[in-house]
Amino acid sequence: MADLHRVLVLAGGLSPEHEVSVRSGLRVAESLRRLDVEVQTADVDAALLGRLAADPPQAVFPVLHGAPGEDGVIREVLEISGVPYVGARPDACRAAFSKPIAKSLVAAEGVPVPRGVTLPKAAFRDLGARELVDRIAAALGLPLFVKPDQGGSAFGAAPAATAEELSNALVSSFAYGDTAMVEERIDGTEIAVGVVDTGDGPVALPPVEIVPDGGVYDYSARYTAGRTEFFAPARLDGAAAGAAMDAALTAHRALGLRDLSRTDMIVEPSGRVVFLEANVAPGMTETSLFPMALQAAGMDFGITCRELAHRALLRG
Repeated sequence: MADLHRVLVLAGGLSPEHEVSVRSGLRVAESLRRLDVEVQTADVDAALLGRLAADPPQAVFPVLHGAPGEDGVIREVLEISGVPYVGARPDACRAAFSKPIAKSLVAAEGVPVPRGVTLPKAAFRDLGARELVDRIAAALGLPLFVKPDQGGSAFGAAPAATAEELSNALVSSFAYGDTAMVEERIDGTEIAVGVVDTGDGPVALPPVEIVPDGGVYDYSARYTAGRTEFFAPARLDGAAAGAAMDAALTAHRALGLRDLSRTDMIVEPSGRVVFLEANVAPGMTETSLFPMALQAAGMDFGITCRELAHRALLRG
């Protein structure tokens, strides 16, 4: 069996999530170094292809959030470069990165999803913004939640309790993409469930409960220490926790994901679990949910990262 000695961690990128990606990559790199793995770090730039050709690593650990880190582009580049890497293949990344597609695929497997609509910016220009906003509010009911159809870290995502707030939320969403999803706002316990596969098949980690101090888990609440209270494992009864873990595994498989993922969900007071979205490159910062879930499962973060990189090496 091949031994793992050298890993390249990709972090940074050009998306609005650059800073988070850098912090995630730094944590992965430091954790691997503590286990005597030689680690190099790199951003996605014009030097990357030459670097991969001149000094190919045994495995690449992409910790890139947003496009092109999660939309399949970098994974395609690694595929054609013949370099093994941690995480989902390009086609699965594309399916998960598009929230409407992911929602449809997961719903087809029987997991509840919010009612909603997905509309491009052009529709509001061509059909009349006020009329279309009123029609959406009447069809779905208020309150609603708006977010870009792609991307993460809650950029461009906002709740809307009135038609005016819905208009403002759409403007915010369109600042981060040309298409917006408008969904019914689901009340309940907000959770994230990680899935990890170090060689024996995907396993769901304990759900992590998210309680932001302002009620909305936005960018500041995600990455500012003290802004959000986390419970790992989540304060759910056994049946609800089990249903959430099953839903995360279903999403992981339905989207064709590999190695690791994180699924965001809401658990309603009735215990019904509602899928929100899936992430192929979960955050790895000190306030990120995937590492918290590993700790709750009794798994060491660094060892898990090493096992994932080793699994990629063996695939290569």
